[in-house]
Amino acid sequence: MTSGRLLVPLYVHPGEGPQAWEALLREAPRLHAVVLNAADGPGDRPDPAFRAVAGRLRAAGVALLGYVDTGYGRRRTRAVVADVRRHRRWYEVDGVFLDQVPVHAAHLPRYRRLVLAARVLGARSAVLNPGTHPDPGYAELADVLVTFEGTWEDYRRARVPAWTADHPPERFCHLVHAVPEGRAHEVARTAAVRGAGVHCAVPGTGANPWRSAPPPAGAQEMQEQEREQERGGTR
Repeated sequence: MTSGRLLVPLYVHPGEGPQAWEALLREAPRLHAVVLNAADGPGDRPDPAFRAVAGRLRAAGVALLGYVDTGYGRRRTRAVVADVRRHRRWYEVDGVFLDQVPVHAAHLPRYRRLVLAARVLGARSAVLNPGTHPDPGYAELADVLVTFEGTWEDYRRARVPAWTADHPPERFCHLVHAVPEGRAHEVARTAAVRGAGVHCAVPGTGANPWRSAPPPAGAQEMQEQEREQERGGTR
């Protein structure tokens, strides 16, 4: 897996943001996975619009992850497992995206059980999202561990603990929002330098910044070339 692979949490309904979903479909070869989040989880009943877009992404060869809120270890196991089951049954997801994961080692046994339950239900991959660097034990549980979720400005100042070097880059993901226009390529490059083989960079801000798709690869390369030319012209 290369450093350019994208794990995209697109938290907008296909009826409200069809352009974002179409943009993802055009970028299918670059995608590590897409997180489906119908209603802070699978919702109470299947959503036809999400079923349709899930089918199109699957046909394009994109892996799908079902969003499940774990409440930093406070949500009941039965409720978490029920969400995993609904995602599998309704949207045929390939894996799970366990969100709001705690960082302390005391919760490791619980998350070990949750990951095992998800695999028993047919999930082939488990992504855990504490949004920061947790106890190293979480890296043993997850197929991919999200060790950064935050703004571009915070990402520029972020640091990586030494223990991450004990794992291959494809086991780590950085999710960055509020990325200025033309800077998505820098997120990809920074993620690679910091040992994360999976990332996402979007311009969104506010309470739900994950309403837009990442910029297309061609646009990133063109913007990078323009910046290089500008730097060369000022020498």
